[in-house]
Formats: sequence, structure tokens, C-alpha cells
Amino acid sequence: MSVTREISRAIRSTLVLWVLVAVLYPLAMLIIGQVVFPFQANGSLLKNAQGQVVGSALIGQPFSSDRYFNSRPSTSNYSTADPKDDQAGVLKTGVSGASNLAPSNPALLDRIKGKSDPDPEKAIAGDIPKLKTAGIKPTADLVYTSGSSLDPHITLEAAQAQIQRVATARNLNPNQLEMLITQNTDGRFLGIFGEPGVNVLKLNLALDGLKPAS
Repeated sequence: MSVTREISRAIRSTLVLWVLVAVLYPLAMLIIGQVVFPFQANGSLLKNAQGQVVGSALIGQPFSSDRYFNSRPSTSNYSTADPKDDQAGVLKTGVSGASNLAPSNPALLDRIKGKSDPDPEKAIAGDIPKLKTAGIKPTADLVYTSGSSLDPHITLEAAQAQIQRVATARNLNPNQLEMLITQNTDGRFLGIFGEPGVNVLKLNLALDGLKPAS
């Protein structure tokens, strides 16, 4: 068998495999995704009442207003900081990632418990004191960041702990919010993996559609 024939066969095999794995397979996956799972394939994008895209169900967003359920803390502030003007250093870990601070790290303890200082600019309020001041029982996910810092969910306990504050701010019946939380709770993956979680962005979008209690 000649060398030329072997080279020709190798080239043909390479071309066939290239067409299969680099053209046909990705195209088939694209078509299947758009036909069978269009919402997920396009980023699980969520829209407000005006039809504007406000985010993804897969990526958390910061909420701090009393009128909304707050997300869990984020090391990268959910990557909303400007990389060119990140004076607070919220993007030190990149657009996603944990702080990697040990439980005994002073920086972590100051953020959670707070730090008093004669100089007001150096004092730190602390997440736990702020939650207690707002009348919210601190839960682990309202105090600690997630591994990705982009977690879109909070626990049922964390959502329920915020009901009274949101109800007061919006003049809503707490029972309305209980029902809303249930409607926006994602169950265990495949029914057995993980724990149920409340999607904060979905919950807050639904919250804007509620009418004040009469």
C-alpha cells in the first residue's frame, strides 16, 4: 500500500470526522435545544411585566430594598461591579468564585459580625446586625456567600424570615407572600438531589405583580 494512498485515506477520515463532530453534531444539538428546550437553551432569561429582559433564572442578582426579598451575599457582588472602577474590590475573585476565607479570618468575621471603630469610615456594620435591625432572623444563606457567588436561590427559611419586612414595606398580607414563595420554589433536582430553593429573581418579579392588601 502506497504512502500516497495512506495520506489520502487519513485526510478523508479527518474531513469526515470534522464534519460529524464539528458541524453536524453541534447543529443537531442547537436544533434540539431550540425545539425541545428553548427557554433553557437561550439562557433561561426572565422578563418583567413590560416584556424587558431583566436577568437569568440561573444567575443571582443583588436586592437590598425592603420592598424586595434579598438575595444571599455575594463575594463578587454578582459581578455587577465595573472591572475598570472596582474600588471596593468586589471582583477580586473574578466574575465568579468564593472568597476562600477561613472561618477564623478577621475579614470574614468583620463582614458577618461587624467591627466598631472610633473612625466611622473604618467601622463595619456587619451582616448579622443589619439583618437583626431589619427584623430578619439570620440564616446561613443570608450571611454566607455561595461557592460561585452567583447563586440565584435562597432557602425557604431565608425567604420566610423576610416576609414580615416585605409585607410591611408593600402593605401586603403575609399570607400572600407565603403563597408566592411556594409558587417560586424549585424542588430537588430529579426529585432526590439537593434541597428545595426559592429563586429570588422569579419571586421578586412575581412580587411586583401583587396588589396591596385592602
